[in-house]
Amino acid sequence: MPELPEVETTRRGIEPLLRGRQVEAVRVHDRRLRWPVSPRLARELAGHSIVAVERRGKYLLLRSPGGTLILHLGMSGSLRVCDAGAPRGPHDHLELLLAGGRALRLRDPRRFGAAIWTTADPLRHPRLRDLGPEPLDPAAFDPAWLYRRTRGRRTPVKTAIMDARIVVGVGNIYASESLHLAGIRPSTPAGRLSRPRCARLVDAIREVLEAAIAAGGTTLRDFSDAAGRPGYFARSLRVYGRGGEPCPACGGPVRRTLIAQRATYHCPGCQR
Repeated sequence: MPELPEVETTRRGIEPLLRGRQVEAVRVHDRRLRWPVSPRLARELAGHSIVAVERRGKYLLLRSPGGTLILHLGMSGSLRVCDAGAPRGPHDHLELLLAGGRALRLRDPRRFGAAIWTTADPLRHPRLRDLGPEPLDPAAFDPAWLYRRTRGRRTPVKTAIMDARIVVGVGNIYASESLHLAGIRPSTPAGRLSRPRCARLVDAIREVLEAAIAAGGTTLRDFSDAAGRPGYFARSLRVYGRGGEPCPACGGPVRRTLIAQRATYHCPGCQR
């Protein structure tokens, strides 16, 4: 599933190609995404220009004077900016035809993604209004916040940092990597984290996500950016997907376990 670095990589790729460009028409080839695409989208977005391309958690926000198109890539979705006349693929379910002969296409083989149209404040939409702070925003996500939100929680710390109400965008891959960098065992009850350990974990989450964004995301199956280039952070993964291999820090074997039915990787020697 595309996680925050993949979505941010996509945002940075499409933003200069969309901002200020008029949407001449909208073609919905298949409304059957995770939630049906609104029939209002084509008539209400056409004729407006994209004034901003933003991200909130794993959602992309294409803002226009007429409203906002909220996009989610689901399990295997991707966005491409291409020539409007290029042949459409079988899984290209939505396209925005742009001034200048270009098009933005949403490809989603599994149709778990979303294209939600709203004329209200998108940040108050039911899908976004309860999201926690952005992990890359030091003013919103800091050690004090994490310490406060984990008090009394018996759930594993890995589960806690994957809870979008606590912090958005820390998916399975980056949770394992961040906990390894911070030296914290994934199964540790979240409520047992001390203030210094919260500070280490906040710094680790930010460092891992920033490195992943710089590398263009992680290619595990079929992720690629808006230009079709794969992400390369997989080459830097320290523990995720490396069960039985030597830990890059201490040389001990990386262990694979399940937490909340998700594959989890950690080093018993480095993570306490």
